[in-house]
Amino acid sequence: MPEDNITPKKLAMVEMWEAHMAAEFKKKDIDATMATMSSDPFVNHVPVMTGDVGFSAVRRFYSTYFIPHHPSDTTFVRVARTVGEDRIVDELIHKFTHNIEMPWILPGIPPTGKKVEVAVIVVVQFKDGKVAGERIYWDQASVLAQIGLIDKSKLPVTGAEASRKVLAPAQEPSNKLIERVNQ
Repeated sequence: MPEDNITPKKLAMVEMWEAHMAAEFKKKDIDATMATMSSDPFVNHVPVMTGDVGFSAVRRFYSTYFIPHHPSDTTFVRVARTVGEDRIVDELIHKFTHNIEMPWILPGIPPTGKKVEVAVIVVVQFKDGKVAGERIYWDQASVLAQIGLIDKSKLPVTGAEASRKVLAPAQEPSNKLIERVNQ
């Protein structure tokens, strides 16, 4: 959507979401993060069902399992953003080195030191101008393959090449898994 055609309400949602992300990943500030959220938010990391429901529970999740558990090299590359009347959908590439415990994405897995690059979809709902809910989707098999817990040569899964193909569709070959099976 061209920036000059965005409504004030949609612009306010974008600004609130950007403030939320900055509070989580740049400032690592729980109070600033929660100030962007509605009175009854939810967070659902769909592949591993981490997150919580309700202001106090989400605050506890963020402060205990999420905000302090991002490697210092964590970065995001935005691929696309769609802004609707009451939600934003971001398509991102999330990059990090698994050099600290990350219970929100890899519960119970000690740091491996491996680099991870994964495509992520975030669906952000708004209520009364604040973040009311987040549903975050990613390919957990790709994450597990990149840290060495899944042997992608024996299963139909991919690694970082999947996120590279999101950024540049012709960069990685299509149908590699199908052709591997048919050899």
